[in-house]
Amino acid sequence: MARREVFANIYEQVTGWRFAVIAFLMIIGIGVLYYFNQLGRQVEEREKKYVLLYAAGIKFFVEKSVESTCDYTFVQEVLEANETVPSILVQNGVPISNVNITELEDTTRQWKPKDKEMILYSKIAEMSEEHPPIELFIGKDKVSLYYSNSLLAKQLRYFPYVLLGIFLIFGSLAFIAYSSSRKAEQNRVWVGLAKETAHQLGTPISALMAWVEVLRSNPEFDASIGDEMEKDVKRLETITTRFSNIGSIPQMSEETIAPLVEQTLTYLGRRISTKVKVHFESQLPDNLKVKLNTHLFEWVIENLCKNAVDAMGGIGELFVKLTPIGKNNIAIDITDTGKGISKNNLRKVFRPGFSTKKRGWGLGLTLAKRIIENYHDGKLFVKETQVDKGTTFRIVLETA
Repeated sequence: MARREVFANIYEQVTGWRFAVIAFLMIIGIGVLYYFNQLGRQVEEREKKYVLLYAAGIKFFVEKSVESTCDYTFVQEVLEANETVPSILVQNGVPISNVNITELEDTTRQWKPKDKEMILYSKIAEMSEEHPPIELFIGKDKVSLYYSNSLLAKQLRYFPYVLLGIFLIFGSLAFIAYSSSRKAEQNRVWVGLAKETAHQLGTPISALMAWVEVLRSNPEFDASIGDEMEKDVKRLETITTRFSNIGSIPQMSEETIAPLVEQTLTYLGRRISTKVKVHFESQLPDNLKVKLNTHLFEWVIENLCKNAVDAMGGIGELFVKLTPIGKNNIAIDITDTGKGISKNNLRKVFRPGFSTKKRGWGLGLTLAKRIIENYHDGKLFVKETQVDKGTTFRIVLETA
């Protein structure tokens, strides 16, 4: 049977807009990366021209004799203009000049020749990996000018990623705030619906109790029928109490877990299909207690068992097993031999309004999960499922 969404979800009806927004943001991100990449390339090309000009200036100085009448002022200004690009001039494998090496700019330190050489050789190795050296001849000697990008060029290289990272963080925070607001809105709807249901059930339940007493006053009325009717009316009162507790802080008490689960199964066994065989097994100590709210916890067990019966179409076997796990936790496994859950529906089974049944609000599993995880600090999840073979839901609770 195809799945059916009972409630229209406005957030899922704008899927096309979501894709459009994501595509638009991706285009912006790619555009930002491309722009800064081009900008970084331009800065690197400009710095390369600075280095070539710097090399030409050095060559001019060396080749011209001291007695030359040439005006060196302009060349001196060219050499001094390089204030950002680190460069090292190497002749015959030995560094003979350097500029803008930040490690050597500490004037408060007295540099030893060996320490200075180690730093220069280390920088030469780094520069050779970043850019090939510029080869030039000064007279008959071949020299190599090693250089690396300035701090500005390196910052431009990483700045777009930092910028996109900041946008991503702010976007994530905005999405979290939006999702929290959305969940809070849904919670208010479910809480309001539950409390209104409990309020509306109060009057007819009181009337039913009165009618049971009227029937009991008739001598010809079968008392056993009256007892069963009274049990059902009390069950309705319990259900009303459960709905009233939704959205409120429930009163918790330490209860012996195994008898409570068995008692709930006994009640259900008389009111579900006779073609469903219920098996109960407990590996817990008889006196093991768990802190819980009895009304809400019984509701969870009932919901899971009723869903299991529906999944089996009223024919099959239902297994409920209680086992200890770890030192302070217990597991309650509810297994059916029904149709299982498909992969497409597996991540949606706890979503409000989701149902594969012809009738139903699709709230049972949602409320069950919230009761276990929000009120009892436990876990409720699908342990395993196989299509046409069955499903196992697991509840994990901490012992008292």
